[in-house]
Parts: sequence; structure tokens; C-alpha cells
Amino acid sequence: MNANTQTLNVTPLSPAIGALVGRLDLSQPLSAFEVERLTAALVSHHVLFFEQQTLSPAQLRDLAKNFGDLHVHPIYPHVADVPEIIILDTGAHNLPDNDNWHTDVTFIQTPPLGAILAARELPDCGGDTSWASTIAAFEALSAPMQHFLGGLSAEHDFVKSFPLERWGSGDAASEARWHEARAKNPPVHHPVVRTHPVSGRRGLFVNEGFTTRIVELKANESDALLRMLFAHVSRPDFTVRWRWKPGDVAFWDNRLTQHYALADYLPTRRVMHRATILGDRPR
Repeated sequence: MNANTQTLNVTPLSPAIGALVGRLDLSQPLSAFEVERLTAALVSHHVLFFEQQTLSPAQLRDLAKNFGDLHVHPIYPHVADVPEIIILDTGAHNLPDNDNWHTDVTFIQTPPLGAILAARELPDCGGDTSWASTIAAFEALSAPMQHFLGGLSAEHDFVKSFPLERWGSGDAASEARWHEARAKNPPVHHPVVRTHPVSGRRGLFVNEGFTTRIVELKANESDALLRMLFAHVSRPDFTVRWRWKPGDVAFWDNRLTQHYALADYLPTRRVMHRATILGDRPR
């Protein structure tokens, strides 16, 4: 258990999103009080950053389990003997697959509550990650637009970010794994505007990584509206950008945020470990 939990520091990094948390060793078991404080900070600030941490894959898994059941990704490779920890190993040998703003795993009925990302191997420069508050983005829209969007639903599809030609064409085993994942993850529908289950605030719940169409609109209308919303969410005043250092950890509320891992470090290598915490059905 950590000492001095009553003095846990939470320092906002921008008005819309992001806070730095100090005086907490994430490798140690968290107390109920610490879990409560971190949960409250996550809801308030949407993404939390921690510095100078040393976490094994098992410790990262155990940390994430404080906040809910964990997702096992159907496609990404995982740490041996710790299937809940996916390995994001990118560089010239494996180009990033989500070079866009996205919300993780919205292709399932109960998209993740959140995720915890730990830096393992970093390029000399570049490779920052930005996060955006889709609550701030929604609240910046006009009242008529908010009302219009509130009556719409959108389709989210696994295949948009995990196409067969990349993830299932290497060998027979890869193809079989892709087809199994596709069969288990058919397209799902979620509201375009989601209400946060804790704060009650509303935010946009469409993302470039997985959202394919607005169900109630014609194709050309859907395409135009999604282009506008994708661009709107990424406005700098809704975002925070983190420059990774060895030992850094990020914990974000996946319900009403998006993030973008910059691919400016290529062809050098970047390795991250991620634990993904299951959530509830968007309402």
C-alpha cells in the first residue's frame, strides 16, 4: 500500500482534459481509498498521467483489475502468460494500424471503461499521444446540433481498423484467427451522443477508427456529418498532448475520449503495453 495517500496530488494539465498524478507508486497494491480517488480524478479529468513508474506486465494487469474486468483483444499480440496485456510494437517492421483519432474497442456491445498504457521502449524523439475530450467537443456545439445528434445512432465495425488484408493474410493461422474474431464481433450500433454513467455529462461517441455510418441518414449525409464530427473532436482546445518518457503511465476514461498516437517516430521503434478495462453498454 502507498504511504501518504491523503496527499495524493492531482494537477490539471489543460481546462478540458488531462491531469498529472503524483505521490503514488502504481507497482504497489492500491487501497480502497486510492481506487476511489483515482476513479473520481479519472471522471473529472478524463486522462491521468503518472511518472517514474516501474510495472511488470503482471503488475499492470493487477493495477487495471482494480477498476473492472479486463478485455482480451481478439487480434493484437499479448504478453506471454498475461493475455490481458496487449503489446503495441510499432516501427518500420510493423506500421501503426490506427494512425487516426479513435476510441478503443467500440466494436463491442460494452466498449471499455478505460485503459492503462505503459511505455516500454521509446524513440529518441516523437511518438507523443494526444487525447481529446468528446464531452468538451459536444458542449461546444450549438444547441440545435446537440439536439439533432441526440436522436441518432451509429454503426461501429471491427473491420474498419482490422481489415483482413493486414491482419489475416500472413498465414493460415492468422487468417483463421481473423475470421474467428470477425464472427465474434459483428457490427454494433451505439448512440451518437453518449451519457457518461458516472458524471451524467454527454459527449460524442463516434470515432474514425471504428464508426462506419450514421444509421438513420442517407450515405452522403452520414459521410458529411461524420467528417465534420471527426474534425471537430480534434480541435486543439479539446485536447492534451503527452510527451512520453521512460516510466510514464497513462490511464484514460475510454467512454468519452478519443486519442491519437502520433506516428512521427518512424522508422524507429516504439513499444507500449496496454491493459483494457471493460465497461457498460452506451446509453
